[in-house]
Amino acid sequence: MSNSAARDEIFVTGIGAVTPLGADAPSTWAALLAGQSGVAAVTEPWAEPLPVRIAAQLHSEPDLALSRVEARRLDRCEQIALVSAREAWADAGRPEVDPERLAVVVGTGIGGVTSLLKQEATLQEKGPRRVSPLTVTMMMANGPAAWVSMELGAKAGARTPVSACSSSAEALAMAIDLIRLNRADVVVAGGTEACVLPLTMAAFAQMTVLSKRHDDPASASRPFDTARDGLVLGEGGAVFVLERAEFARARGAQPIAAVAGAGITSNAGHITASDIDGQARAIRTALREAALSPNDIGLIQAHATATPTGDREEAAAITETIGTHPAISAIKSMTGHLLGASGALAALAAAYGLRDGLAPAIRNLDDPDPQIELDLIRGAPRAGRWDAALVNSFGFGGHNVTVAFTRV
Repeated sequence: MSNSAARDEIFVTGIGAVTPLGADAPSTWAALLAGQSGVAAVTEPWAEPLPVRIAAQLHSEPDLALSRVEARRLDRCEQIALVSAREAWADAGRPEVDPERLAVVVGTGIGGVTSLLKQEATLQEKGPRRVSPLTVTMMMANGPAAWVSMELGAKAGARTPVSACSSSAEALAMAIDLIRLNRADVVVAGGTEACVLPLTMAAFAQMTVLSKRHDDPASASRPFDTARDGLVLGEGGAVFVLERAEFARARGAQPIAAVAGAGITSNAGHITASDIDGQARAIRTALREAALSPNDIGLIQAHATATPTGDREEAAAITETIGTHPAISAIKSMTGHLLGASGALAALAAAYGLRDGLAPAIRNLDDPDPQIELDLIRGAPRAGRWDAALVNSFGFGGHNVTVAFTRV
């Protein structure tokens, strides 16, 4: 590992999350290590006619952690972001930072679709005068970042990458740039998504990318397994506090891990298909930006959505760029696919994994795909003292993001 990036070191000092496995980051991490599944049958009446009726819904509702006024004026994805950010900020010790040196970057793939659909139904059923005046601020994609910036008084920018399933990983990459370009000392970054809804589930089902294991929902998400038949839609969010190392040290903060660099590429090809070359270029770029070599990487949190082609292509990109030696974890086997929030949640597992020397096993990996020659973590969490980890996050539109973390 090169020391050339030491002057640009960035610490993770706080993490917050609201997920299908827990109402906060520690409970989510404990559930991941325990191999618990957040996937279950969707029991709401609206799901009955759908071709797919399983999803990874939230463990507990975020509005329970908010005041009545806050809950009423925020879309569900905004609620998730605000609750996660408050936890992350408290976890970091509530840094005292100049507001003009504090930025927010919260990504989302779809945004306030819950409010959009609800208000469209109100418009059709009751007329335009019954549409809520809060509709615009609830449905706009930048809402989560805006509310978090107002919560914390952040004046160095409130940004919103919207790049499908790589949105929150791109938020972390953007946070790195803000600190290394000396535009901020502290950045609150992550992602949020809340779209387990009739329209979105029907739309994904029509694309034939969803698992249909209604008989045993907990076994539905099967990354790298021979019997994988598609992804499981999930919801939730995760938010990080990232700090310039000098700033964190000066205030005596205890880092969880360091974020070392990121790579962002685009395929410029098919709107939904993955691309080995694009993914490989993202991985190589992350290594270069982080001043790491392939041999430095001991752990990878894979994108691994459990689609037949996608898992193989990611495995090929990893093998081509890193090799087969890193331990591979894939938490979507337990959380489902949180779309725009999935990268930040995988980053949670990577950061805690480096801190604790543990990586969650891949649930439902009963019969590994023989065409995938990676060191897949099976059965029980893997213990290890890894120096560096990668997080892969890929999205429709040809978006590829890899973020590198290092142990501190």
